Amino acid sequence: MDKYNELKATVEAMEDDFKKFFDDGNGAAGTRVRKAMLELKKYADATRKNVQEIKNAK
Repeated sequence: MDKYNELKATVEAMEDDFKKFFDDGNGAAGTRVRKAMLELKKYADATRKNVQEIKNAK
């Protein structure tokens, strides 16, 4: 569950910037949102690869 908790914490940390960008129109927050989404994409790709490796090892 460590991987899930790490993912959950990352998403929760993005909440303020999402609100600032989408509700208030803060451009700098939009940049942070884009950066965080890229990190999530990298995390998702690595997790998918890890799951497939574990699955294939069985």
